Amino acid sequence: MDKLSDAEIETRLAKIEGWQREGDAITRTFTLPGFPAALVFASAVGQLAERRNHHPDILIRYRDVTLTLSTHDAGGLSVKDFELAGDINAIAS
Repeated sequence: MDKLSDAEIETRLAKIEGWQREGDAITRTFTLPGFPAALVFASAVGQLAERRNHHPDILIRYRDVTLTLSTHDAGGLSVKDFELAGDINAIAS
């Protein structure tokens, strides 16, 4: 998987709601109704990530779930990150 250029990253980032770039990663925080809902959401993201074989960093703080995506094999952001971010947005809505 090839690392995307800065221009490619900016183009793709503009197409996915709520995600922002932080260095060689993209991140988004989802706020759920409470802790149980945050756990269910994190589990759903985990199932999705396992099917795609692309695993985000997941931080749960009570009802806030922060996800960070980067393709370590590519040394930064790749198409895989943006595809997974789009899928995550779909399950969050």
